[in-house]
Amino acid sequence: MEWVNWSGSQRCTPARFVAPRTRVELARAIVEGPAPVRVAGAGHSFSAGVVTEGTLISLDHLARVLDADAATGLVRVEAGIRLHQLSQELHARGLAMPNLGDIDAQSLAGAITTGTHGTGLAHANLAAQVESVELICADGRERTIADGDLLRATRVSLGALGVIVALTIRCVPAFRLRIVDHPEPLAAVLEGLHERAAAHDHFEFWSFPHAEAALVRTLDETDESPHGPGRARAYASDVLMDNHAFRAVSEVAKRFPSQIPRLNRFMSAAASQRERVDWSYRIFASQRLVRFEEMEYALPREHALDALRAARAALERHPVSFPIELRFSAGDDALLSPAHARESVFVAVHVFRSMAYEPAFRDVEAALGELGGRPHWGKRTFLGATELAPRYPEWDTFRRFRRELDPEGRFANAWLKNVLG
Repeated sequence: MEWVNWSGSQRCTPARFVAPRTRVELARAIVEGPAPVRVAGAGHSFSAGVVTEGTLISLDHLARVLDADAATGLVRVEAGIRLHQLSQELHARGLAMPNLGDIDAQSLAGAITTGTHGTGLAHANLAAQVESVELICADGRERTIADGDLLRATRVSLGALGVIVALTIRCVPAFRLRIVDHPEPLAAVLEGLHERAAAHDHFEFWSFPHAEAALVRTLDETDESPHGPGRARAYASDVLMDNHAFRAVSEVAKRFPSQIPRLNRFMSAAASQRERVDWSYRIFASQRLVRFEEMEYALPREHALDALRAARAALERHPVSFPIELRFSAGDDALLSPAHARESVFVAVHVFRSMAYEPAFRDVEAALGELGGRPHWGKRTFLGATELAPRYPEWDTFRRFRRELDPEGRFANAWLKNVLG
C-alpha cells in the first residue's frame, strides 16, 4: 500500500503495514517488523515524520477512552483516537480539552508528539496536559512514564522514543466559548497586539501578503447558551466563502501569479464579521477543505511584531496567495517543545497545494531563525540537527533518552536522522 499525507506532498510505500488491535500485536510489530518503524496518525503533518520504507503502524484500532474521572479531570485514553472523537467523548462526560488548535482531525498522539497547540497566553500546547504516557519501546517492553525528565521528553518526542499506546491527560469541565471574527486595519491590530492577546482567553489573526487588513478572531469563555447564525447562513460563510470561494481564488492565483497582490486584497476586503456561542470543541475547530503546505515557527513573544513583518516581507517576494496566521501560547517544559520555557508567538505561513512552496518557506525560515525561532515539528522545516540543537536548552537530555530507549535506531527514519542527528 501507499501512504499519503493530507496535503499530498509526503508519501511512502512501506514494506509492512500493520493495524494492531491489541498491545501484544503492537509490540510484536515493533520488534519483528523491518526498520524504520513509524506510526501514521491522521496524516495532518506536513513533515516527513511518518515516511518509511520499513514498518508503518496505524493505531486506528487503539482509539478508546479507557477511564475518565470527572472529579479530577484525569482521562486515560488510547493514542489513536482522533481529536474530534475525543472531544465528543469528553463532552458526554461533562469534560473538555482546555484548548485545541483550529483542526481537530489529528490523532491524539500525533498532535501531542509534534507539539500541536492552539492560541491563548494562559494555555500551553496539548502536550502540557499529559500526566502520564504508556510507551512501547524498541524491545517490545511497555513502560508507564509519569514524572521526571523522561515524561518531559516523551510529551514532544516525534516518535523517536517508542510508540505511545495510551496517555493520561488532564481535562477541565465542559465550557462554552463566544467566537467573534471581524476585519480591522492591520496597523491598528499591530499597534495594540500584546494588549489584545492578554485581554482575551484566545486571540489570533490572519493577514494576506500585499494587503493592509487583518481578520481578527477572539474566543472568550461565556455562560451564554449556544446561539449563532442559522444552518444556511453558516454554510454560506464557513463552507462556500471560506472554502469553495477561497479555493476558486487560489486556483486563479496559481494560473495568474502576477495577479496575487490584487487577489489578496480582494480576499481581505471580502472578510465579514461573525459571532456565535457554542461548546468549546465546536468553536475551536474549523473546516479546512482547501489543501496547502504549511511552515510554522515559534518565537519569543516579545518578537511578535518583528516576526510578522519579517514573514510578510519574505512572502511578498514570492507568489503566495494564503494569509499569515499569528497565535500566542504559554511556555511549557517539554524538552523539544517549540515553546519550551518561554511565552511564544507562533507565525504560520501557507502555500496553496501544488504551488511551489520551498523558495518562500526558505526565506521565511531564514528570517525567523534570526529572531530565535523554533519550527513546529509537524510542519515544514529545512533545518537539521546542527542548526536546531542550539535552539533547545535541553537538547542533549533528549538525545540521552533516545540512546537509552532506542539504541539501535529502530524508529529513526531519514527525517529523524536529519532533525535529531
